[in-house]
Amino acid sequence: MSHRNGTPTSDDAFLAELGIKPELNRRIGAFGNFAISFSVICILAGGMSLFGFGMSHGGPVVMLGTWVGIGFFTLLVGLSLADVVSAYPTSGGPYFMADKLGGAAWGWATGWLNFLGLLGAIAGIDYGAAAFAGAFAQMQWGITPTAGTTMLLFGVILLVHGLLNSAGVRLVTVLNSISVWWQLAGVAVIVGSLSFAPAKHQSVSFVFTHFHNDTGFSNPLYVVLVGALLAGYTFCGYDASAHVAEETTNAQVSAPKGIVRSIWVSWVAGFVLIAGMLFAVQDYAATQNTATGVPPAQIFLDVLGASGAKALLLIVIVAMLFCGNAEVAACSRMVYAFSRSRALWGWQRWRLVNERTKTPVPAVWLSVVVPFLLALPALWSPAAYGAITAINAVGMIPAYGVPVFLALKKGPNYRPGLWTLGRWRRPVAVVAVAYVVVITTVFCLPQSEPITADSFNYAGVSLLAALLLAWVTWLTRGKKAYQLTADRTAQPSEALLNESL
Repeated sequence: MSHRNGTPTSDDAFLAELGIKPELNRRIGAFGNFAISFSVICILAGGMSLFGFGMSHGGPVVMLGTWVGIGFFTLLVGLSLADVVSAYPTSGGPYFMADKLGGAAWGWATGWLNFLGLLGAIAGIDYGAAAFAGAFAQMQWGITPTAGTTMLLFGVILLVHGLLNSAGVRLVTVLNSISVWWQLAGVAVIVGSLSFAPAKHQSVSFVFTHFHNDTGFSNPLYVVLVGALLAGYTFCGYDASAHVAEETTNAQVSAPKGIVRSIWVSWVAGFVLIAGMLFAVQDYAATQNTATGVPPAQIFLDVLGASGAKALLLIVIVAMLFCGNAEVAACSRMVYAFSRSRALWGWQRWRLVNERTKTPVPAVWLSVVVPFLLALPALWSPAAYGAITAINAVGMIPAYGVPVFLALKKGPNYRPGLWTLGRWRRPVAVVAVAYVVVITTVFCLPQSEPITADSFNYAGVSLLAALLLAWVTWLTRGKKAYQLTADRTAQPSEALLNESL
C-alpha cells in the first residue's frame, strides 16, 4: 500500500490519518468494488423500466443519441469524482469529501442530498422490481397486479435485501460479482434472442433517426432534453464504490477505478441493449400501450411468444433484485458513516457494527424500512410516489458534483490521492460541474403537457424540499451535533442508545 506521497502505509493507517477508526472488514477487492457500482447502475433496471418513457419522449433517435451523450458526460463526472475519492476513500463518500474540501456546512448539505437520494433509489429500484414481477405473474398465471399486491411484494423484496445485507459483506460481494456476469450475459441473451428470432426487424434508419413525440411539447430540442432522462436516471449510483471504500483493499486505487469502470462498461452494454430492443419493436403504438404495463415485456411477447418473453423478463427481474441489494449495501454504509458524524437522529444506534459480521446491521435495516415508508403513498397516488422517488437522481447527481466543484475551487491547495487525472483534472472537472448543473435543471423540467397533478414533475419540489430539510436541520441540529470524525474509540453506552430512541 502507498500513501498519496508514495510512502508505504496500510488502508487502515490511511483512514486513521483522515481521523477515522477502522471498524469494517476489508473483504472487497478491485473487481468487487467495480461490481457494486455496476450492479447499482444496472442497465437492465434503468434501461428497461424507462424504455416506455423513452419511446414517448423522442423515440429511438433520442433514446440512443442521448445515451451516447449522457454516458460521455457521466464518464467525465465519474473521472472527476474518482480523483477526489482517491484522496478521501471513506464510507461517507461525497459528504466526507465535501466537508474536507469546503467545510462542515457543505458536508452536511451534501450528506443529506446523498442520503435522501439513496433512499429514493432503493424505493424506486425495488418497487420497480415488484412491478416487473407483477407483469410476470400476469403472463404466467393470469394474476392482475394491483397497487396492494405490488406493495406487498415490494415489502418482501426489501425484507430479503435486509437479511442478505445483514449476513455480512462477503455474501454481498459474491452477489455483486454474480450480478456483473448476470447483467452482461443477460444483455447478450436478450439482444441475441431478439436479433435471431424469425420476426421482422426495424430498419437501421428507424432505429437511428426515427423521432416520436407524445409529450405535448412542440419544440424538438426541449423533447430531446426531457428524453435524455432515460440515460440520466440510469447513470446514477456509481458512488457505491466510494461507500464501500472502507471495506475495499487498496481503496485509494480500487475505489476510483471501480467508479470509472462501472460507468464505461454500463455505457457500452446499455447502448447494445437499447439498440437491440429498438430493432425488435413490432408495433410501436401497441408496445407503448401494452396491457402488461411494461413495454419491454410486450416486445418480448411479440418476438418470442409467451415462453420466451417470460424467460427474458425473469432475467430483467433478477438483475433488478441484484441492483436493489447492492443499493441497500451502499446506502447502509452511508447511513453508518453519516451517523458516525452524528448527523442523523438516533445516530448512536445507526453507527453500531455487528461484532461477528463487522457489518452496520442497524443501518441496513434503516435503509430498507424508510424506503418502504416512502413508497406507501403509491397505494393512493402514483404522483405522490413519483414526488418521493424523484429525489433519487436529483439528489444524488448534485451530491457528486459538489466535491468535484470544491476540489476545483481549492486549486493548488487540493492534494490528490494515488489515482489522479493529473493535468487533465481541472479541464475535465470544469465540464463535469457544468454538466451536473445542466442535467439537474433538466431533471426538474416538465415532462409532458398538459401539466396536471398526475403528470407534474415533482423532481424540483423534491430537490427544494431536500435542501430546505438540510438547511433547517443544520440550523437546529447540525451546528451543535455534527462532527465529521467523531470519537469512535468507545462503543456507545446503553444510556446513549436510549437517548437516541
